[in-house]
Amino acid sequence: MSFGGLSALNDVTLTVPEHHIVGLIGPNGAGKTTLFNCLTGLYAPTSGRVLLNGRPLAADPAEAARRGIARTFQNIRLFSEMSVIDNVLTGRHTRIRQSLLSALLHGPGYRRSEAEAVEWARAELAFVGLDPEGRAPARSLAYGDQRRLEIARALAGDPAVLMLDEPTAGMNAKETAAVRELIIAIRERGIAVVVIEHDTKFIFSLCDHVHVLVRGQMLVEGPPAVVRADQRVIEAYLGAA
Repeated sequence: MSFGGLSALNDVTLTVPEHHIVGLIGPNGAGKTTLFNCLTGLYAPTSGRVLLNGRPLAADPAEAARRGIARTFQNIRLFSEMSVIDNVLTGRHTRIRQSLLSALLHGPGYRRSEAEAVEWARAELAFVGLDPEGRAPARSLAYGDQRRLEIARALAGDPAVLMLDEPTAGMNAKETAAVRELIIAIRERGIAVVVIEHDTKFIFSLCDHVHVLVRGQMLVEGPPAVVRADQRVIEAYLGAA
């Protein structure tokens, strides 16, 4: 991925197996969020391809969501004035099937699909540990609960791959441990998870496989124990040449 001649990502390959938690770490400016933006259709890669289950994925966020890729963002992006449950329902719209006529007339098919979406949203809120009624405005939630709400909204789209961009940023040790357990529970649902984090202790205790990105290139990848002991990774984080 290049921006006006500046190479943000170069020759990067990332594989996410089913039922795995994959970690992506690297210093600030390494290209981690840029890679997420390419994988979720926000950016069209300058070259290369994104494949989901062997099929090419267009550079279109709506298409990525329909095909089964969901994400959260480094900075919380909720609809702050909307209710908690309405925030989750926005993540469910790609799975609602109804005709234009039924939607305009609020026919039986529309009412049935809306009721099913609400039940799904309530189930996701309960899954992440929030009130399933979700009547409060999103802005009223504590910081950690807003992070959980973002995850619930992403899960509402029934993804095959969930991409989390710094899900524990700004959290204390107790909140971080709770998010770790939540990610493991998501994997147990059969959803593959990709996690960007600066907290390497969190990544190494959570992930099945870890990739290290430095200056837009993949420095090393492998099981957490192998990556943690790699001298190149140690130097990258210590700032050595």
